[in-house]
Amino acid sequence: MPRVLLRLSLMLLLWPGTAALAADVGIAAFQGVWRGNAVSESQISANFKMTSRDIDVTVRTDADGGFAITWNTVQRQKGDPNNPREELKSTKMQFTPARPGVWRAAANADPLDSPAPFAWAFLKDRTLHIVSLRIYADGRHETQTYRRTLSGTGMALEFIRDVDGEQVRRASGRLIKVAK
Repeated sequence: MPRVLLRLSLMLLLWPGTAALAADVGIAAFQGVWRGNAVSESQISANFKMTSRDIDVTVRTDADGGFAITWNTVQRQKGDPNNPREELKSTKMQFTPARPGVWRAAANADPLDSPAPFAWAFLKDRTLHIVSLRIYADGRHETQTYRRTLSGTGMALEFIRDVDGEQVRRASGRLIKVAK
Protein backbone atom coordinates (compact mmCIF):
# COMPACT_ATOMS: atom_id res chain seq x y z
CA MET A 1 0.00 0.00 0.00
CA PRO A 2 2.74 2.58 0.80
CA ARG A 3 4.19 1.99 -2.67
CA VAL A 4 0.84 2.86 -4.29
CA LEU A 5 0.62 6.05 -2.23
CA LEU A 6 4.15 7.00 -3.23
CA ARG A 7 3.38 6.48 -6.93
CA LEU A 8 0.14 8.46 -6.63
CA SER A 9 1.97 11.30 -4.87
CA LEU A 10 4.64 11.39 -7.57
CA MET A 11 2.03 11.36 -10.35
CA LEU A 12 0.23 14.32 -8.78
CA LEU A 13 3.47 16.19 -8.28
CA LEU A 14 4.57 15.63 -11.88
CA TRP A 15 1.14 16.15 -13.46
CA PRO A 16 1.29 19.11 -15.89
CA GLY A 17 0.20 22.30 -14.19
CA THR A 18 0.31 20.95 -10.63
CA ALA A 19 3.64 22.59 -9.84
CA ALA A 20 2.48 25.85 -11.39
CA LEU A 21 -0.68 25.88 -9.28
CA ALA A 22 1.35 25.44 -6.11
CA ALA A 23 3.94 28.08 -6.95
CA ASP A 24 3.92 31.54 -5.47
CA VAL A 25 2.82 34.30 -7.83
CA GLY A 26 3.67 37.99 -7.93
CA ILE A 27 1.26 40.90 -7.61
CA ALA A 28 1.19 41.26 -11.42
CA ALA A 29 -0.82 38.02 -11.62
CA PHE A 30 -3.73 39.82 -9.93
CA GLN A 31 -3.69 42.79 -12.33
CA GLY A 32 -6.88 43.33 -14.27
CA VAL A 33 -10.62 43.67 -13.80
CA TRP A 34 -12.47 40.84 -12.07
CA ARG A 35 -16.25 40.42 -11.73
CA GLY A 36 -18.50 37.96 -9.97
CA ASN A 37 -20.88 37.22 -7.15
CA ALA A 38 -20.65 36.34 -3.49
CA VAL A 39 -22.90 35.19 -0.70
CA SER A 40 -22.69 37.05 2.60
CA GLU A 41 -23.58 35.50 5.94
CA SER A 42 -24.24 37.85 8.86
CA GLN A 43 -24.38 37.18 12.59
CA ILE A 44 -25.71 40.66 13.39
CA SER A 45 -28.73 40.98 11.10
CA ALA A 46 -32.06 39.39 12.04
CA ASN A 47 -33.65 39.92 8.61
CA PHE A 48 -30.64 39.53 6.34
CA LYS A 49 -28.71 36.52 7.62
CA MET A 50 -27.74 35.52 4.07
CA THR A 51 -27.57 37.91 1.11
CA SER A 52 -26.24 38.05 -2.45
CA ARG A 53 -23.57 40.53 -3.54
CA ASP A 54 -22.28 41.59 -6.95
CA ILE A 55 -18.57 42.31 -6.85
CA ASP A 56 -15.94 43.80 -9.09
CA VAL A 57 -12.27 44.20 -8.28
CA THR A 58 -9.66 46.15 -10.25
CA VAL A 59 -5.95 45.75 -9.52
CA ARG A 60 -3.32 47.97 -11.17
CA THR A 61 0.38 47.56 -10.48
CA ASP A 62 2.80 50.48 -10.62
CA ALA A 63 6.44 50.90 -11.60
CA ASP A 64 7.56 51.21 -7.96
CA GLY A 65 6.37 47.69 -7.09
CA GLY A 66 3.17 48.86 -5.43
CA PHE A 67 -0.41 48.52 -6.56
CA ALA A 68 -3.81 50.14 -6.41
CA ILE A 69 -6.94 48.12 -5.77
CA THR A 70 -10.54 49.20 -6.13
CA TRP A 71 -13.43 47.01 -5.15
CA ASN A 72 -17.11 47.70 -5.63
CA THR A 73 -19.79 45.68 -3.91
CA VAL A 74 -23.51 45.89 -4.54
CA GLN A 75 -24.99 44.85 -1.18
CA ARG A 76 -28.56 43.77 -0.58
CA GLN A 77 -28.87 43.81 3.20
CA LYS A 78 -31.23 46.68 4.05
CA GLY A 79 -34.89 47.51 3.60
CA ASP A 80 -37.61 44.94 2.93
CA PRO A 81 -36.20 41.37 3.14
CA ASN A 82 -38.51 40.36 0.26
CA ASN A 83 -37.27 43.25 -1.89
CA PRO A 84 -33.94 44.42 -0.44
CA ARG A 85 -32.54 47.83 -1.26
CA GLU A 86 -29.33 47.74 -3.31
CA GLU A 87 -26.44 49.79 -2.00
CA LEU A 88 -23.08 50.28 -3.74
CA LYS A 89 -20.00 50.29 -1.51
CA SER A 90 -16.71 51.32 -3.11
CA THR A 91 -13.24 51.14 -1.65
CA LYS A 92 -9.97 52.23 -3.22
CA MET A 93 -6.57 51.69 -1.65
CA GLN A 94 -3.02 52.34 -2.77
CA PHE A 95 -0.29 50.05 -1.44
CA THR A 96 3.47 50.67 -1.39
CA PRO A 97 6.14 48.01 -0.91
CA ALA A 98 7.22 47.36 2.68
CA ARG A 99 9.36 44.26 2.01
CA PRO A 100 9.21 41.44 -0.55
CA GLY A 101 5.63 40.21 -0.83
CA VAL A 102 4.31 42.71 1.75
CA TRP A 103 2.77 46.16 1.17
CA ARG A 104 1.43 48.92 3.41
CA ALA A 105 -1.50 51.15 2.62
CA ALA A 106 -0.24 54.56 1.56
CA ALA A 107 -2.90 56.27 3.70
CA ASN A 108 -1.94 54.52 6.95
CA ALA A 109 -1.93 56.63 10.08
CA ASP A 110 -1.86 55.81 13.78
CA PRO A 111 -5.01 53.66 14.21
CA LEU A 112 -5.70 55.24 17.62
CA ASP A 113 -5.78 58.74 16.12
CA SER A 114 -7.38 58.13 12.72
CA PRO A 115 -10.91 57.12 11.72
CA ALA A 116 -9.39 55.46 8.63
CA PRO A 117 -8.29 51.85 8.94
CA PHE A 118 -4.65 50.80 9.18
CA ALA A 119 -4.12 48.31 6.34
CA TRP A 120 -1.50 46.05 4.81
CA ALA A 121 -1.37 43.43 2.08
CA PHE A 122 0.69 40.31 1.55
CA LEU A 123 0.98 37.43 -0.87
CA LYS A 124 1.06 33.83 0.22
CA ASP A 125 1.01 31.09 -2.40
CA ARG A 126 -1.68 32.20 -4.90
CA THR A 127 -3.58 34.41 -2.43
CA LEU A 128 -3.55 38.18 -2.04
CA HIS A 129 -4.47 39.00 1.56
CA ILE A 130 -5.58 42.50 2.54
CA VAL A 131 -6.12 43.14 6.25
CA SER A 132 -7.46 46.33 7.80
CA LEU A 133 -7.65 47.32 11.45
CA ARG A 134 -9.89 50.05 12.83
CA ILE A 135 -9.92 51.11 16.49
CA TYR A 136 -13.12 52.83 17.60
CA ALA A 137 -13.18 55.82 19.97
CA ASP A 138 -14.36 53.57 22.83
CA GLY A 139 -11.41 51.18 22.31
CA ARG A 140 -13.27 48.40 20.53
CA HIS A 141 -11.68 47.18 17.32
CA GLU A 142 -12.68 45.82 13.96
CA THR A 143 -10.65 43.79 11.51
CA GLN A 144 -11.57 43.04 7.93
CA THR A 145 -9.71 40.38 6.01
CA TYR A 146 -9.98 39.90 2.26
CA ARG A 147 -8.46 36.83 0.63
CA ARG A 148 -8.38 36.73 -3.16
CA THR A 149 -7.04 33.43 -4.46
CA LEU A 150 -6.17 32.79 -8.10
CA SER A 151 -7.25 29.49 -9.60
CA GLY A 152 -7.45 28.01 -13.07
CA THR A 153 -11.02 29.30 -13.38
CA GLY A 154 -10.60 32.82 -12.01
CA MET A 155 -10.47 34.14 -8.48
CA ALA A 156 -12.03 32.91 -5.25
CA LEU A 157 -12.96 35.63 -2.77
CA GLU A 158 -13.29 35.30 0.98
CA PHE A 159 -14.13 38.21 3.29
CA ILE A 160 -14.30 38.09 7.09
CA ARG A 161 -15.30 40.95 9.38
CA ASP A 162 -14.58 40.62 13.10
CA VAL A 163 -15.56 43.06 15.85
CA ASP A 164 -13.65 42.60 19.10
CA GLY A 165 -12.54 39.16 17.96
CA GLU A 166 -16.08 37.94 17.14
CA GLN A 167 -16.90 37.15 13.53
CA VAL A 168 -19.97 39.17 12.50
CA ARG A 169 -19.90 38.71 8.72
CA ARG A 170 -18.43 36.32 6.20
CA ALA A 171 -18.72 36.41 2.42
CA SER A 172 -17.39 34.08 -0.22
CA GLY A 173 -17.67 34.04 -3.96
CA ARG A 174 -16.09 33.58 -7.36
CA LEU A 175 -14.87 36.16 -9.85
CA ILE A 176 -13.64 35.91 -13.42
CA LYS A 177 -11.20 38.17 -15.22
CA VAL A 178 -13.03 40.37 -17.72
CA ALA A 179 -10.23 42.79 -18.73
CA LYS A 180 -6.49 43.28 -18.37
